[in-house]
Amino acid sequence: MLNEKVAALINDQVNKELYSSYLYLDFSLYYEEEGLDGFANWYKVQAQEERDHAMLMLRFLQNNGVKPVLEAVAKPDKELNDKLTVLEYGLEHERYVTSLVNNIYDAAYTARDFRTMQFLDWFVKEQGEEEKNAEDLIKKLRLFGDDAKGLYMLNAELAARAYNPPSLVLD
Repeated sequence: MLNEKVAALINDQVNKELYSSYLYLDFSLYYEEEGLDGFANWYKVQAQEERDHAMLMLRFLQNNGVKPVLEAVAKPDKELNDKLTVLEYGLEHERYVTSLVNNIYDAAYTARDFRTMQFLDWFVKEQGEEEKNAEDLIKKLRLFGDDAKGLYMLNAELAARAYNPPSLVLD
């Protein structure tokens, strides 16, 4: 059985991951309206990944004898009116999620819950990748965003992103 505090934090993280999915879907809708289908695709894939993260955490709770409790998912509250600002919101959000994962890891460490720490290792690595991807997108948009051809090429690059299910398997 999981430590009660650790289980509660993971259960809360399920909701945070679902919010992340919602937020990135909102970003995708913004880029669709702006005519940037590649950016929209990138964030649709990102939304799907975040949903998968929530599902992995749900499954982990279930596999460890904890009944997940679903909460309401908040409406995204960011003002989306500039393509660079949206990317900056994405990086800010990924850093926030990293802090949440680190808090769960810290609680698992304090509880000497090695099984949960091992489970969270994947998320720690994933968050490093998520932050790097968000930083890279910002750099690229700053480099190419003012040039129509550069923006077109970046948009085409992002359109090629395909969904890949997470490599963490729990069943």
